[in-house]
Amino acid sequence: MDLNPNETTMTDSLTIDPITLTDALPFIEYRNNHLHIDGVNAHDLASTYQTPLYVYSKNAILGQLNAYKSAFSAINHQICFAVKSCSNLAVLKLLAKHGAGFDIVSKGELARVLQVTDGKKVVYSGVGKTSDDIAFALQADIDCFNVEAMSELDLIDSVAKQLNKKARISIRVNPDVDAKTHPYISTGMRDNKFGIYNAIHAYQYAKSLTNLEIVGIDCHIGSQILEISPFKDALDKIIELIDELSKIGIKLHHIDLGGGLGVRYIDENPASIQDLADELMPKLKALGLTVYLEPGRNIVANAGVLLTKVDVLKPTEFKNFAVTDASMCELLRPALYQSVMAIIPATLTDAATQTWTLVGSVCESSDVLGDNRNLALSVGDLLAITGAGAYGFSMASNYNSRPRPAEILCDNGTHRTIRQRETLEDLWRGECA
Repeated sequence: MDLNPNETTMTDSLTIDPITLTDALPFIEYRNNHLHIDGVNAHDLASTYQTPLYVYSKNAILGQLNAYKSAFSAINHQICFAVKSCSNLAVLKLLAKHGAGFDIVSKGELARVLQVTDGKKVVYSGVGKTSDDIAFALQADIDCFNVEAMSELDLIDSVAKQLNKKARISIRVNPDVDAKTHPYISTGMRDNKFGIYNAIHAYQYAKSLTNLEIVGIDCHIGSQILEISPFKDALDKIIELIDELSKIGIKLHHIDLGGGLGVRYIDENPASIQDLADELMPKLKALGLTVYLEPGRNIVANAGVLLTKVDVLKPTEFKNFAVTDASMCELLRPALYQSVMAIIPATLTDAATQTWTLVGSVCESSDVLGDNRNLALSVGDLLAITGAGAYGFSMASNYNSRPRPAEILCDNGTHRTIRQRETLEDLWRGECA
């Protein structure tokens, strides 16, 4: 499998300067050599809530949301947070309170969103919607369905007819644009499972179905995209389609450009939200349509860290292993994408470093959190894996019967539990022996 060219990948030993890294991340800093997250000492969090532990910064989340709102303020727009990246109810409620809508990909995600807001700012993406999913969404009066297949048009129309409703739809177009990202998070090329390649035919067919209302056009080309050019290429193709649709009498209300803008995990240099807006704004203004955006990772990744403790040091003549209480169960991205994420000490010292491979205790050789890292380690040390706010807990599992960690939200020196740590009894809740 090809490695992701837009994420740090290396086999040589890696030294990360914690000060330089935290200078580039919002609301994470060292005070008197101790790591603080939104004003809270990481050691205090670990002592209070135990490890492994997901910790989020309220102000970092709002900072990113507000950056999107400000950058696109010159046009009508709606920021629809991608729930799959971080689905905690407190995070969703915080975003909803500050004007965000939501991009969802399952009935479960919609049910979560409905705990904190109504369905009117929800767009429903995803390639495998069932009739039950669609009925649930129609009853919630969601903003629109992002349709991914011709057969889905028939299914939505049929369910809407049974419920005597009109379903608002947008076609997710596959523009065949290379997002230059990891193949597992590329979604906009014709050999990906997402979207419809022959969009004009799909719109013409949708127009013929009596219980569908065409309201938009949608495109999402991938994730962790560091350059603006793929977004520009996709927009140009979408504009061509909008012009063709106009000629056959199909008028749209909105254009949905998806998400995918990348973040810095170690030393990546992603384009800024403002850079993205500046490049796209002239053409978006000319279109005169409401613009939807679906950021997820870009809002929450660097608002969260995973705190973990070193349990075992296992030096060998071939490799030095440090076994932590976090694992691929709590952070799947390194195992799934070979992603390289920053791992930094919670306390800065002048001790000599060694090259360590940080692993979890899960019985899989893929359970590697960081390979060949230059760190000064002792048993009991507290470490922070940054960038874990996105696809950390949301991809977590109970593999090896491991209870999932707690989630904590920090805010200017205060902290509170937003999800309790699972107990052993939670592992078999609902099972029948």
